[in-house]
Amino acid sequence: MTSIRTADSRDAGAIAAVHVASWRTTYAGIVPSAFLDSLNVEDRTRRWEEIFATQDSLFFVAEDEAGIFGFVNGGMIRQPIAGYDAELYALYLLRERQGQGAGRALFRSLAGALVSQNLSSMVVWVLAQNPAVGFYRRMGGIQVAEQKIEIGGVELEELAFGWESLRDVRPSKREFVAAALDEYTRRRKQAKILRWFGTIDYDEKYDYKKNRRQDRVDDEG
Repeated sequence: MTSIRTADSRDAGAIAAVHVASWRTTYAGIVPSAFLDSLNVEDRTRRWEEIFATQDSLFFVAEDEAGIFGFVNGGMIRQPIAGYDAELYALYLLRERQGQGAGRALFRSLAGALVSQNLSSMVVWVLAQNPAVGFYRRMGGIQVAEQKIEIGGVELEELAFGWESLRDVRPSKREFVAAALDEYTRRRKQAKILRWFGTIDYDEKYDYKKNRRQDRVDDEG
């Protein structure tokens, strides 16, 4: 089951792993291979830890039983564009998890969080050759600017897509309820584990089988 939750600095390593893997699959043939080969999770982890510590921005991750497989990051607009006050900085998913709805859920979670911070509109910069261009258009973005950037010694075209009203892209009722249920389930499991550990007397030999049976009886009662 996929869930979307707020991320923190403890997620930096997992976010970095997704970031590097996604760059290598998404930008192969677009960005020089030497640059992609130079990317490593350790460096990116340190960079994301710095961002968590120093930047006032929003983070959400998509995860399932196997762990984090996608993330989104955004906040105040960094490069002014008339009529827009917020920006989606990064949204990446592992290739095998793309096209399954997690990208839309991450996008809308960020949009809703930005609205809660009294921001009303948003832009995202994306390489013109990035397949994600189609995703942002399907999400209702319109091209509002373009520029040239250099990556790995190669000049590339970058496009900005904008949403004039973030209220139009907040989570749907179905997505909101699903996310709330996932968070409730996760918190309930955590609470159960904490209660279980609270029954252990670490000063005496602990009978795991006996207590496991007792925990089951308590739950059924």
